[in-house]
Amino acid sequence: MAELCITQIRSTIGNKPKARATMRALGLRKIRQSVVKEDTPEVRGMLQRVSHLVLVKEV
Repeated sequence: MAELCITQIRSTIGNKPKARATMRALGLRKIRQSVVKEDTPEVRGMLQRVSHLVLVKEV
């Protein structure tokens, strides 16, 4: 499967608790922090919820 490089570009301050929890579940805590995740429907759904906070690239 393909992999996705997910980078946090905006802060979670002022966002709803579900968006904050989703960012934590993705493993993102700081701005400009990146993680690599497998491209699965579950991860895609999480990214859809926090699309305004992250930048996604295929690896």
